[in-house]
Amino acid sequence: MNSNPILPGFNPDPSIVSTPDGYYLVTSSFEYLPGLPVYHSPDLEHWELVGHVATREEQAGIANVPTPGGVWAPTLRYRDGVFYLIVSVFLGGRGCVLFTATDPSGPWSDGTVIGAVDGIDPDLAWDEEGTAYVTFARHPDAIQQVRVDLETGEALEQPRALWPGSGLYSPEGPHLYRRDGWWYLLAAEGGTDRGHAVTVARSRRPDGPFESAPHNPVLTAAGTGSPIQNTGHADLVELPDGGTAMVLLGVRPVGLARSFSPLGRETFLTEVEWVDGWPHARLPQPGGTPPEELGYDFSHGEGLADPRWISVRRVPGEFASPTSKGLLIRGEGNTLSSRRPSFVAQRQRHLGMEFRAVLDVSGGTGGVAVRNAEDNWFGIEAAGDGASIRVTARAVVAGFDRTWEATVPGGDVELAVIASPPPSDFSAGAVGGDRIRLRAQPADGTTDGVVLAELDGRHWAFETAKAFTGRTAGVFAVHGEVLVRRLSYSGVDEPLQPLDSRAS
Repeated sequence: MNSNPILPGFNPDPSIVSTPDGYYLVTSSFEYLPGLPVYHSPDLEHWELVGHVATREEQAGIANVPTPGGVWAPTLRYRDGVFYLIVSVFLGGRGCVLFTATDPSGPWSDGTVIGAVDGIDPDLAWDEEGTAYVTFARHPDAIQQVRVDLETGEALEQPRALWPGSGLYSPEGPHLYRRDGWWYLLAAEGGTDRGHAVTVARSRRPDGPFESAPHNPVLTAAGTGSPIQNTGHADLVELPDGGTAMVLLGVRPVGLARSFSPLGRETFLTEVEWVDGWPHARLPQPGGTPPEELGYDFSHGEGLADPRWISVRRVPGEFASPTSKGLLIRGEGNTLSSRRPSFVAQRQRHLGMEFRAVLDVSGGTGGVAVRNAEDNWFGIEAAGDGASIRVTARAVVAGFDRTWEATVPGGDVELAVIASPPPSDFSAGAVGGDRIRLRAQPADGTTDGVVLAELDGRHWAFETAKAFTGRTAGVFAVHGEVLVRRLSYSGVDEPLQPLDSRAS
């Protein structure tokens, strides 16, 4: 496990399956489309984004869901050559939906709604007779379960309480497995913040009754100095050598106090040992994320073929298209504070990042931005004005909106967001978040650039934004037409170390 997180950046609630073709893993996507990213790995070490389950808004129905609604906590399963993805589209979406595919890279089905599931985090399992069980969370109640006809989506019984959890707050994220004559029910408890934990119970039957493990929680970082916190919402996978691995979410808080997590909830991997018929897991160990240099030259008609591009509540193709002069983004009068901005982005994947874009704003107004939610984002907006370009840096936090303005010579403009981790010693700023600089300069480099603002990233961290997602960095248009000539993402990490010897 040289790389941990295995999926850096906004990739929460992982669910994994083993197939003859290797491993496939899907994570939550909330209000972004395409939704439900599908990753593939031959070895649990090297991962590639191969597609998405929801490539059309109609599959999820998230056009009008509020933040943090949308596509929550999927479960991916593989049976008889078919991939099944069950998920809840919450706060105004389609509800509980089951998608199927024979090729996990797509296309996936339109989805079958399972109306009896009125909660979140649905799981799918089959008994020996092939009966399908959907197990789900319904806060503040116990974990629920219902048998379902997967062809029609109709329930075969009334949902019933299955397990109240081990006694921690908010049992959720259930996954049901059969192993050595036992049915194991894995769950998340303690909320998705610092108290997050993995717990387990078992029964001889898939419908219970379930007994709680004597060593619960099976895994938690709560109260430790581990550099990976909020560990929970796990899924198990069997390995070819007979071992078991666990994927789970966690965050990497930075700074001396380790209080703020710039990238949101990421996917980690750890080992599981079975002792006396119970799973025991170790906290994942950080390995850092390999450096990344990624560049796009849109001036030759290149489009958005890279599957990493996503947008808010709609797919990028609705407002962005390739041209011979650059990627054209059409503004509709919406800023990043609206529910449907003309914003195309990728996940921020490293604690140290430089995101740069060269734009032609002679026909419109637009720029670069980093987004957590409608009320939690920052960026730079540029507008052409003859021989000069007016650039405005903006920082938005929970209704507070601060701006800084400057002017640079006309022509194409390069806008940059540069983020770096805070000091790890007792120097000034060490207790805050990452350090963010917003910079603008003429693209031809004829004159020096200007740093419009320097920000403390604590205000755009998972703990502050509470959007359940993470940072996405991208380009946008507000009015008219903006051409993106070139764009680059540069990322680097340094593995974080435990705060003290108690982290294990």
